[in-house]
Amino acid sequence: MDAAVSGGASDHALLSRILGGLSLKTDVPLRLALWNGVEHDLGPNPKVTVRLPRPSALRYFVPPSLDNLAEGYVNGHFDVMGTAQDIVDAASRLAETVLPMSGRFGRLFGSEQHNRTRDAKAIEHHYDISNAFYELWLDQSMVYSCAYFPNQHETLEQAQCAKLDHILTKIMLSPGERLLDIGCGWGALVMRAAQKFGATAVGVTLSRNQYELACERVAQAGLEDRVEIRLQDYRDLDRHDLPFDKITSIGMFEHVGLKHLASYFAKINSLLKEGGMVLNHGITSTDPGSGCAPLGAARFIDKYVFPHGELPHISLALKDMQTAGLEALDVECLRRHYARTLSLWAQNYEVRSDAIRSLVDEVTYRVWRVYLAGCAHAFSRNWVSLYQVLACKSGVREELNPTPWSRAYMYL
Repeated sequence: MDAAVSGGASDHALLSRILGGLSLKTDVPLRLALWNGVEHDLGPNPKVTVRLPRPSALRYFVPPSLDNLAEGYVNGHFDVMGTAQDIVDAASRLAETVLPMSGRFGRLFGSEQHNRTRDAKAIEHHYDISNAFYELWLDQSMVYSCAYFPNQHETLEQAQCAKLDHILTKIMLSPGERLLDIGCGWGALVMRAAQKFGATAVGVTLSRNQYELACERVAQAGLEDRVEIRLQDYRDLDRHDLPFDKITSIGMFEHVGLKHLASYFAKINSLLKEGGMVLNHGITSTDPGSGCAPLGAARFIDKYVFPHGELPHISLALKDMQTAGLEALDVECLRRHYARTLSLWAQNYEVRSDAIRSLVDEVTYRVWRVYLAGCAHAFSRNWVSLYQVLACKSGVREELNPTPWSRAYMYL
């Protein structure tokens, strides 16, 4: 790349060639500030400025896919000025201009074989940065999954509380019932189940950081007699834990792997009481062919954020759920809710950027900055989605079917 520059090519010609013949008169609100002081605007009123300190940084624009651009930014090969959401929007529009959406999908995420060791390491990579890191941009109850905005304008705290209640109401959790929460995070759902719904609950997680803080929070709330947090793989739950009246899995099945969905749902079925209910809340692909995301976004997420994660299409999730002996009773799309949740997380991240930088290295700071704003963009564009699926054991006698004939009970 440096040789091409030293060969006498003008900045304008060089940039035109590197960007695949992209006209500099596009509508991408982006300014390229070159190492020699020359600036090129790719559209009127640029909201974002990319500062390229040397010609070699241009290789991340060949092509300007989302993974190439993110790779260059997070590793400090160039700096970007602008809000995180403006940066992601500009990058996406640039990539779409050069790379047509059709045929530009990549598998989301990895396709490696899943096993207990690899899965545990993937969870550690994502969740064990530090509890203090997550505390800076999550809500006070530290719920790290899609919130629920029934009236659209709730605060993040209100929407996360509404999400917990929405789930626990959907499964008709009653006083004295036993709840299992697979992938319990920092314990917000199991604590809410005990405090408001009068249940006893077991939460399992593979993250040691989450386990330790969740145990502290349970103890501080005086719920140790009703809530148990375990550092445990859900596959190690056995008949000694039976029966669970209700089971929830929130933002966890993305880590299972497409080939293991049927066994995942079968394990849930084996732990569920006759007449019990399960709710699976998870991110799904919007490409029915395979778990995909466009413009290189998947490759960046797999490398830096969610190693070995895979997203099923909702049709595959429902198929494997039925194969495992679970009947889907209700399916609700919360895609727009997750776009809003991620947008609020991204805003919190921007506001607390100085504090976050004091906790993590610069690469980690940049990865998560791009990731949160990028995911908000992806959900808003319907590149990915999120569904809550309520289910019970299939083929149960009518008198054991736990659900009312109307869905009205969910919204009382």
